[in-house]
Amino acid sequence: MDVSLKDPFWGPQTSYLNFCEEDYVVTRYVAEFINTCSSLIYILYGIYGLSQLRSKPSASFARAIPWLGLMGVGICSAGYHMTLKYHTQMSDELSMHLLTTPLVYRVLTFQVSPQWRRLIGIVLALEFTTVMVVHMVMDEFLLHAVTFGAGALLIARRTMQNISHQIPNPVIKQKTRNIGRFGIFCFLFGYFAWLVDVWACNHLTRIRELVGAPVAFFFELHGWWHFFTAIGAYVAVAVVDMITSGEVHTDPSPQLAWPVSLAARLMGPDEAQTKKQH
Repeated sequence: MDVSLKDPFWGPQTSYLNFCEEDYVVTRYVAEFINTCSSLIYILYGIYGLSQLRSKPSASFARAIPWLGLMGVGICSAGYHMTLKYHTQMSDELSMHLLTTPLVYRVLTFQVSPQWRRLIGIVLALEFTTVMVVHMVMDEFLLHAVTFGAGALLIARRTMQNISHQIPNPVIKQKTRNIGRFGIFCFLFGYFAWLVDVWACNHLTRIRELVGAPVAFFFELHGWWHFFTAIGAYVAVAVVDMITSGEVHTDPSPQLAWPVSLAARLMGPDEAQTKKQH
């Protein structure tokens, strides 16, 4: 047996979830090596988003909060997969709400009265606190999963509606709509990879043993969940920020990170919209 398996640096697992990747195979300091490394993608997208935000004249701390939340997801996810401890699992799951809640607030308070903005803020704060307390005290996973899924669905739906209503230029509207659809597809594909990783773990393990490293790393599907959901989350933050800040008159695709910028160029506006613009 490998020495890393005999003497894991973080001690025995205390988290109640453990994914298909074998523990402490690469090093005794990291329980799930690929899942930990792939979590860093969220941090990279968050840093890129903040760097782009700094160059904008209307930059503010409020606009930076979702980007910080995206970085927080990466930090907490990496900590969880590195240690497999209960408290790091809780931080990972709570960080997902720290990302979605500010985005839900922005899409719901866009162009509403100050009174409604305060009311929505209070309701979301109560919802966030309730979910967090119940989840941590009672180990209740369903409420966490349902509220996170509902938040992600609400963000996607309202954002696509706002693209149609708020962007006057038909070419920019079509490009932004394609970017939004690409983000939704990435998120759903990442969720599919997560499901396969759970349901077909034994088959994936045998495949990894057969092909060996480093090819085996490509069959760590929870790592692909991180990669594709990071893209989806990045798109959500970027498009929500673009619309709610009123920056709807320029093509956003040149400033977007890879592979979103590439997807935007390949998808492009359809021919009918381009002719309409001219």
